[in-house]
Amino acid sequence: MYRGATLMDNQTGKTNMNRRTFLLTSTAATFLRGATQQEPPSARIGISTWSFHNFFSTTRDDSAPPLTGKPWDVLDYPEMIADHYHVHEMEIVAPHFASTEPLYIAEVKARLGRAHSHLVNIPVDIPELDMGAGLSDPDTKLTEKMITACKKWIDVAHALGARSVRCDPGKINTADLKPTVASYKALAAYGASKGVFVVIENHGGVGSEHPQELVDLFKAVGKNCGALPDFGNFPDEATRQNGLKLLFPYAHAVCHAKGLKFDAKGNETVFDFGRCVQTSKEAGFKGVYSIEFEGEGDPHTGVQNVINELRRFL
Repeated sequence: MYRGATLMDNQTGKTNMNRRTFLLTSTAATFLRGATQQEPPSARIGISTWSFHNFFSTTRDDSAPPLTGKPWDVLDYPEMIADHYHVHEMEIVAPHFASTEPLYIAEVKARLGRAHSHLVNIPVDIPELDMGAGLSDPDTKLTEKMITACKKWIDVAHALGARSVRCDPGKINTADLKPTVASYKALAAYGASKGVFVVIENHGGVGSEHPQELVDLFKAVGKNCGALPDFGNFPDEATRQNGLKLLFPYAHAVCHAKGLKFDAKGNETVFDFGRCVQTSKEAGFKGVYSIEFEGEGDPHTGVQNVINELRRFL
């Protein structure tokens, strides 16, 4: 179990501020439930389990070095992150859940509550979405199976109080968006009934090279479907900045603050991180910046570097 440095109350000089006190002096939870007060920047920082995917048995890279201890258990994740980083917004990818059974999900919710933390988004990385052309397949029988599988994760998100789920569209046929639009209209309608937003990320060949394709999809689907902009998933800086300007107006819940490579001072070197944050602010983005570290080296340090950058630029 990680035990990070104790928080310090700058006004009283007291250490060992417990997480409940920290939560009550921030607005991390109330913000996501529609509060209008101004929250401190740290309250809008989240950390995705994907940053530590090589510590989870279900998502380890083939080239990953051997684990020195037991694989991580997502039940421990909220407290580890809260204690080590003092961050209370979580993003948990679907493969890191050991089960979707109600008793297990109830335990995940209890662990989130114990850490005074909140789940903002579930990236629905499931085998079903790899079938055919994914949610964009013209075979309606096939897409119905995938829609049903995604609805289960919308139910999980609802049970855990998450604001959104990310469902990838598969291989979009830009000449015929009808299958993709039909799938997302079904998911968006179901999500709306549960209070869960359906988001699409620019990654995996979708929206990275041509972000306008995602904008066209959002416009066609309509309500309750939008963007999960990822800072890092673009082929070059020009496409990145243009793409983020296009996508952030459709982002209402979460974005990915990517960490790839840092200099000796902890600054991102692959792309202009500060400009990405500025673009999000200019678009009026009010959601959570969920950290995805995908660089080489120790992910604990990589995540901290991204936290430091977000605190600096937010």
